[in-house]
Amino acid sequence: MAEVAVVGAGPNGLAAAVALARAGKRVRLLERAPTAGGACRSAELTLPGFVHDVCAAIHPLAAASPFLGELPLVAHGLQWVNPPAPLAHPFDDGSAAVLERSIRDTGETLGEDARRYAATVGPLAEAFAELAADLLSGVFRMPRHPLAFGRFGSLAWKPARRVAEARFEGKRARALFAGVAAHGLAPLEEPFTSAFGLLLCAAGHAVGWPFPRGGSQRLVDALASVLESLGGEIVPGHEVASVDELPWAQAVLFDVTPAQLLRLAGHRFSSRYRAMLARYRYGPGVFKVDFALSGPIPWRAAQCARAGTVHLGGTLEEVAASGRAVAQGRPPERPFVVLAQHSLFDATRAPRGRHTAWAYCHVPHGSPVEMTDRIEAQIERFAPGFRELVLGRRSAGPARLEAYNPNLVGGDISGGSLLGLQLFLRPGLRPRPHATPDPRIFLCSSSTPPGPGVHGMCGYLAARTVLGTALRARRASAVPRGLRRLGLGARGTGV
Repeated sequence: MAEVAVVGAGPNGLAAAVALARAGKRVRLLERAPTAGGACRSAELTLPGFVHDVCAAIHPLAAASPFLGELPLVAHGLQWVNPPAPLAHPFDDGSAAVLERSIRDTGETLGEDARRYAATVGPLAEAFAELAADLLSGVFRMPRHPLAFGRFGSLAWKPARRVAEARFEGKRARALFAGVAAHGLAPLEEPFTSAFGLLLCAAGHAVGWPFPRGGSQRLVDALASVLESLGGEIVPGHEVASVDELPWAQAVLFDVTPAQLLRLAGHRFSSRYRAMLARYRYGPGVFKVDFALSGPIPWRAAQCARAGTVHLGGTLEEVAASGRAVAQGRPPERPFVVLAQHSLFDATRAPRGRHTAWAYCHVPHGSPVEMTDRIEAQIERFAPGFRELVLGRRSAGPARLEAYNPNLVGGDISGGSLLGLQLFLRPGLRPRPHATPDPRIFLCSSSTPPGPGVHGMCGYLAARTVLGTALRARRASAVPRGLRRLGLGARGTGV
């Protein structure tokens, strides 16, 4: 019998299981799909020999994760690929702004804003390890590096559009920052959207925007291998319909969103907690297309061939308009497109001489609108002749993504909306957000702090909550019963 059961083998479920196994717990991880990975899997989606990432594809936060950085993932088969340039943002005139590993080299593509960019992002990149440790370690704690955190926070709370227009004068730097900030899936006029731009730009300089050689599946395979080396057990093809069907365990952790947690274990919770889960808001969806290509993408801006990720959105104004349309419930005519071209830097992704492309755009939550043509039009706009290279394609809108992984509710890849206080209070206002009213049930998905991204920290923090709860319970049980009745036992034993 396992001491701890984890339901859902996404990156956070795996991270939670590894953290508990490292603490000496007997862990069983249950996964409904045939393989572990959640939204971090790879498969031949188009044609034989073309390896595509089903959902997550580029992993700066995995490279920056304090917890994943502690694990011997390389010894368990993981190889990181870091393209020469993390990101390129092309324009209609055939030029491009490029986020290079070097601040100085990046500035050379930004023209008049080189110094302003260096002053804005440079200090964050220099202190990135400390900044990432604070930002990815939860919200209810004092930062260990207040100087770096304060410098970040002075701009992070502002709307990304305001920061871009106030800090930069030219279209290149404004558009580059807007595209990076748009990864937050929120209109650039919303507060805190600058946080995504600042964090991911700094990550590009400090750790790059890498991806695993052979596909994102290799990252979760390495995590699974670490877990098994610690004695943990993974049970694929095991769908859990209710917490009641699980064998008894000291703790059960769910790598699911609040909607699934209500369905699986809602009857174990107080009415107040159930109401909080029911109020939880989901964000926009995505529409994704995978391409098998007969050759590399023919970018008009040659610099794009050096970048693992390319943002297709033109100017700041166009990127912002795409985000506003999505927020208003309208699929954008000219969507902001995030494109990854893994095979330029990883020959294992496609047959010799062939290539892959991975692209998605933001759409309203649950949108049924077909976006393949609009995505292809944006690629063709910056790479004339692209359509002639397409050997095969596979499109997936919100409904198909959710059918593949129920955590992608309405196509939401962030585990819930990132607007307002829900950016911080996930799944709601609670001193221990990974705990529930049932002292044996915990939540470890991206619907908890620190939020979305393949970094495993939601699972790690949930595991720490489990271990802290067990410690408090042991301390309480060590107090004589009579003293406990008088309230003289260890504090905090309830959840």
